[in-house]
Amino acid sequence: MADDDLSTVLNGVGPRLRALRRERGTTLAQLGESTGISVSTLSRLESGGRKPTLELLLPLAKAYGVPLDELVDAPATGDPRVHMRSYQRHGMTIVPLTRHLGGLHAYKQIIPPGRQQTGELEQRVHEGYEWLYVLAGRLRLRLGEHDLVLGAGEAAEFDTRTPHGWASAGPEAVEFLSIFGQQGERMHVRARPSGQ
Repeated sequence: MADDDLSTVLNGVGPRLRALRRERGTTLAQLGESTGISVSTLSRLESGGRKPTLELLLPLAKAYGVPLDELVDAPATGDPRVHMRSYQRHGMTIVPLTRHLGGLHAYKQIIPPGRQQTGELEQRVHEGYEWLYVLAGRLRLRLGEHDLVLGAGEAAEFDTRTPHGWASAGPEAVEFLSIFGQQGERMHVRARPSGQ
């Protein structure tokens, strides 16, 4: 790898780390606790003030549940398959369906059986736009003042600055796809091929 290429790869690590941390809703302090890396080192890594090393990147890849080559944006090998590695969050299994940290992010999420929540759902807000598509089971979506139940084959989309949260609406497992984009990004669906 040429020096210019190496420099470009290393300079891109910080913004990718920051984007991943924000996407996961993690603070520097929380990340420091789970990795053993000081908050100041994490902050300098994200801002580009500290060079990424294996000593720093390996615990971060483990904490985020992503391959190391995703953190450094390793060149593609020509294999288009996404090698999915699931992780657990809030009692759900989350399977990333996209490889790169930029642009839209797609996930398959699975809420195990017996995780039905009938009371108040915790709602969160953050920058972005989200689409949900239920594959199996019934998903309870609390969106602002609305309390909705989505069944298999139903979809929802919303601005994530609206308070939102979801849980299982029944005793069975729920499987759904989630596509998340930064603010201003929208999914475009073409109803028919162009030129017709």
